[in-house]
Amino acid sequence: MELRTLGYFVAVADAGSVSAAAAVVHVTQPAISRQLRQLETELGLELFTRGPGRLSLTAAGQQFLPHARDVLHRADEARAAARTYAAGRLERLTIAAPTTTLTDVIAPFLATLTDDDPMPTVFESDPREAYPALRHGADLAIVTEAPRSTLAARALASLPVWAYVRDDHPWHGRDAVALHELVDETVLALTPSFRPRQILDTALARLGVPLDRVVDCSNPQVAQALAAAGRGVAVVTDDARFGLWPVQIVGRDGPLRIDLFAAWEPEHHAAETLAALAARLGEFCVERYGPDVAPAGHVGQMGREY
Repeated sequence: MELRTLGYFVAVADAGSVSAAAAVVHVTQPAISRQLRQLETELGLELFTRGPGRLSLTAAGQQFLPHARDVLHRADEARAAARTYAAGRLERLTIAAPTTTLTDVIAPFLATLTDDDPMPTVFESDPREAYPALRHGADLAIVTEAPRSTLAARALASLPVWAYVRDDHPWHGRDAVALHELVDETVLALTPSFRPRQILDTALARLGVPLDRVVDCSNPQVAQALAAAGRGVAVVTDDARFGLWPVQIVGRDGPLRIDLFAAWEPEHHAAETLAALAARLGEFCVERYGPDVAPAGHVGQMGREY
């Protein structure tokens, strides 16, 4: 079944005669009549009743007409999409991001988009699922470790790992605490599958200092809520909530920080558009959190910045 033939069928149905349809589609009447006969033979249906000078849709033809219109409409959409892809444009943008990044970075960034930007879709993604997400429909993945070299990537920000305390805690008002000071606290930390916890554990191992009182939390907002309830010190990378005070944690090698990267497939049809969006996202992080979060490095091959 050819799209052209379906177009002739719809044209005749709308015009009411082969001669009128021929004038619309600029094809001879015999050619249209022949195509309609072939379509009826292929479908095993009589689509028209033929009278003097005019064709009328049969009951089967009336039921088939919406399907034919739908196929032609979808074909037009596919052609338009192909033109968009060929031009390197994006009409829709799918972003995979970890929970904290989605809430505190991606969502506020989306609020800055303009009418000229693609329509975004964002879904929560475990960092381990980011790369499969790129292979299964995501255009951009936000990850917390340097992406593999086969991907195009850009460093976005280097954000602090905070110790959040209440206003009645001795650390309230301080800018920073030494990592070993956590030993005397009940630490409300994310589970080991989360990158902030991994950074904390690695820093503790380098210092040779174990924590005796750690409460695992499956959600960073829960950790802050427990800190606000006086149950301990929340160690997360989220923005402050519940009136808590953020204190930077300084380990043996300096302040604990989590790096954010944007990654995408270098063969993506809109790779240049994705690179531009990643650059804007990095600029947004600096505007939101200050120049201290700007990643050191330069833009290199495939837009990689380290």
